[in-house]
Amino acid sequence: MTILSSADRKYRRGPRAPLLQSKHEPSESGFDGASFSGAVFNLSTTIVGAGIMALPATVNQLGLIPGLIMIVLGAVLTGSSIDMLLRFTRASKTTSYSGVVADAFGGPGRALLQACVVVNNLGMLIVYMIIIGDVLSGTWTDGAHHSGVTEEWFGKQWWTSRSPLLLLTTLLVLAPLVSFKRVDSLRYTSALSVGLALVFVAITAGVTMVKLMDGSIGLPRLMPQLVDQAAFWRLFTTIPVLVTAYICHHNIHPIENELKDPNQMKLIVSASLKLCSTVYVATSFFGVLLFGDSTLDDVLANFDGDLGISYSSLLDDLVRVSYCIHLMLVFPIVFFSLRLNVDGLLFPYAIPIAFDDRRFISITVALMVFIFMGANFVPSIWAAFQFTGATAAISVGFIFPAAIALRDTHGIATKNDRLISLLMIFLAVSSSTVAISSDIYSIFHNGKQIGG
Repeated sequence: MTILSSADRKYRRGPRAPLLQSKHEPSESGFDGASFSGAVFNLSTTIVGAGIMALPATVNQLGLIPGLIMIVLGAVLTGSSIDMLLRFTRASKTTSYSGVVADAFGGPGRALLQACVVVNNLGMLIVYMIIIGDVLSGTWTDGAHHSGVTEEWFGKQWWTSRSPLLLLTTLLVLAPLVSFKRVDSLRYTSALSVGLALVFVAITAGVTMVKLMDGSIGLPRLMPQLVDQAAFWRLFTTIPVLVTAYICHHNIHPIENELKDPNQMKLIVSASLKLCSTVYVATSFFGVLLFGDSTLDDVLANFDGDLGISYSSLLDDLVRVSYCIHLMLVFPIVFFSLRLNVDGLLFPYAIPIAFDDRRFISITVALMVFIFMGANFVPSIWAAFQFTGATAAISVGFIFPAAIALRDTHGIATKNDRLISLLMIFLAVSSSTVAISSDIYSIFHNGKQIGG
């Protein structure tokens, strides 16, 4: 039996919930704890979401060598932040991220963390659904229509438009997956999700090899091209992508709490980060090699035309469909911690949500409706969530773990912890400032163009 700390008990009365506890959920007899492999897949799926498609353009901007080094350093820094978070979790004898924050900063700190997780995850899920809609039904860019795969396959029908396809996806795929009360129940879909990310890497690598052998592509730029001062400052716009590429901290505790042996969590984090950094490095390397300076901000858009090899159209469709399914399978993992933190904000003194079916269903349905509406009717939400992502995501991944270590209420922080914490806060604040400044500049610059 997991003993809740005073921070957890204060906010959660009643029996232990699968959304907070370690194992032995009474409603699922025979469950003896999550396996090592299942936890690795679930954590890896949390990490590898839509951000993977922005990495090739980021590496191309930095140059191949510095870009790949930064991806590896991002994994190392993330590993350090999670390690500190786990050590302070054990010291505070709590079972949740919000419990650790409450132990260090009290109720206001806990509520602020939960709000950041909600904003970050809600934004991510709306973006995921927007991408799914773009792939399936198509999108408009600069007045040009890019057909979705269903329109290409079946022609223009009423059911190939955006809203019907997203409604079917929500009802038939997403709704069943978000209905699970255990994160371990998603281990098989998470394994498939990681496999589909590897399919994208394999196809990109295969196309690159073919084009290298026929001499149709050359070597990429190894170092950044600093032609003017503007080019120098553009390098800093890559920092937010790299800093947030490994954000998974909001699912660390739900995954750890269901393990047969919670002491395995450090190894699980290490395995997941190694797997994801390998996928990131391979995606970026082959993406930049294949498309060079033509690499778009979303490399998936590069698979919307002729690749210059045989079966190009088939490979384009395979990449887009596999990635679309990948996002559908990432969706429930991110939704899991979203629902948990929304419930914590709205009902901090209620019994755990998994023991209250009415509350569980109500919050799930309300969140799904909000995400569906956002993806259908507010496509400009991309700009809004660039702001929130640059603040909420970075806070969850780096600022809160660093602040907990610097606060050090249990006197366990080492000198190395404090140095890493200061570095994380510096990177978080600087990258947020760069991202927000860049967004503000883009908004006003575009506004002047439209007005002029």
